[in-house]
Amino acid sequence: MALSELSPTERHRRIAATFTDRVHGAKDWDAPSPVAGWTARDVVRHLVEWLPGLLAAGAGVELPGGPSVDDDPVAAWQAHCDGVQALLDDPETPHRMLVNPHIGEVPLDQAIDRFYTSDVFMHTWDLARATEQDDRLDADFCAVLLAGLEPIEEVLRMSGQYGPRVATPDDADTQTRLLGFIGRDPFWMRA
Repeated sequence: MALSELSPTERHRRIAATFTDRVHGAKDWDAPSPVAGWTARDVVRHLVEWLPGLLAAGAGVELPGGPSVDDDPVAAWQAHCDGVQALLDDPETPHRMLVNPHIGEVPLDQAIDRFYTSDVFMHTWDLARATEQDDRLDADFCAVLLAGLEPIEEVLRMSGQYGPRVATPDDADTQTRLLGFIGRDPFWMRA
């Protein structure tokens, strides 16, 4: 079944599993990443650190803590990932709401899916490139994300969460176009 056809719970399970594979395959946590100023460790740090605050403030949900990304990025990611998956596996989660002044009121599972799981998907490329692993993303899901992001480009750029769009060749595949859209150089290689 295509990623876009899965429930938020199953989509996270699949996307997080791919990211987890890249985490376990990483050998150099201080390697630079395609995100300016970030290392491979910082990619994991970003994903582990931003969601707990959103969930606590918007839904009163406290994810279980884990070790520091500085001490053990693999264990930190795994503890965080397991906590998010347990939350999504809870049958009550779709009935809970996340309330945020920027996004309004959204069912919790959909908020995690829309804002966090898609972030994990896109940062999989960053970690893979930083650690010289397989960086291929699901082409169909790249197309779904790109189609959803393009109409709100101005809002995204103003948020400061996406860098300037990087030009891509006219005949570029969907993954390349998505990466360029989110401000990545799709041809970035670790020096």
